[in-house]
Amino acid sequence: MKKPLIGMFAALLLAGATALAGAPTAAALPQASADGTPQSSQAEQSQGLQLQDLQPQDLQSQDLRPQAAAAVNFAGTVALSNCSGSLVRLPASAATDPALVLSNGHCLESGFPGPGEVVVNQSSNRSFSLLNSTGGKAATLRATKVVYGTMTDTDVSIYQLNTTYAAIQSKYGIAPLTIAAGHPAQGSSIKVVSGYWKKIYSCSIDGFVYRLKEGSWTWKDSVRYTSSCNTIGGTSGSPVVDVATGQVVAVNNTGNEDGQRCTDNNPCEVDQNGVVTVRQGINYAQETYGIPACFAAGNRLDLTRPGCTLPRP
Repeated sequence: MKKPLIGMFAALLLAGATALAGAPTAAALPQASADGTPQSSQAEQSQGLQLQDLQPQDLQSQDLRPQAAAAVNFAGTVALSNCSGSLVRLPASAATDPALVLSNGHCLESGFPGPGEVVVNQSSNRSFSLLNSTGGKAATLRATKVVYGTMTDTDVSIYQLNTTYAAIQSKYGIAPLTIAAGHPAQGSSIKVVSGYWKKIYSCSIDGFVYRLKEGSWTWKDSVRYTSSCNTIGGTSGSPVVDVATGQVVAVNNTGNEDGQRCTDNNPCEVDQNGVVTVRQGINYAQETYGIPACFAAGNRLDLTRPGCTLPRP
């Protein structure tokens, strides 16, 4: 996984080892402040890329409707203490709904969920650095709970904040990214936007993996990138944005670092016939189109809704 940059993986770094890029894929672990803003260093600066104000009366529900796709930038992405993420809305979310943040399950502050483990409505006061279009810090946001988190079938965490989309847009001029409700398409141009490193990776969807296995975890129908999205540790949880629509189609989570077979930081592909393929240096993401079906009005999680396929506790 794309190394989360804390805990035992930080210890491994100090020992001269590498860790996950969100959990299984790896790179050097960056130093960060409590709210997820990396401490600057010459090496980090070499990797980094470098609002309109809305009046409260303009913030009606229709303001959250998807707009025509614009150039993909950092607006709406966030930095966690060890990973990346994004401020997101569902297709049916209203401006007055409590805002949500999307990241990886392996980026949870409580540690990696075990196989079969699902976290639902767990209290949290985690903070996130909200970025503007150029990657500057626009605000610090704070969670009230982990709405959902797992590393089973997918690798996702969803936090609920103590504020609404309307309040965020009114104060900071930042709108949420929309999670697409449809399956991504092979060949689509995508960008992986890391709020932690303030770096944008550009590539295409090379294909889809029936089963992606890494250590104890197995993920279904994963996105495989073309080789130019060479994501590193700290990019875990980055939104994967479809360039044509501007919508989130997946969440970045892992890559094969050393060419090993199905081990931590070295996921392998398993097809429907059980044939295993190892692609060293190739990175992956978990699709997000299944998330909207699991939420009712008001951004309320309901895993019993028709069409919801997220694992249940």
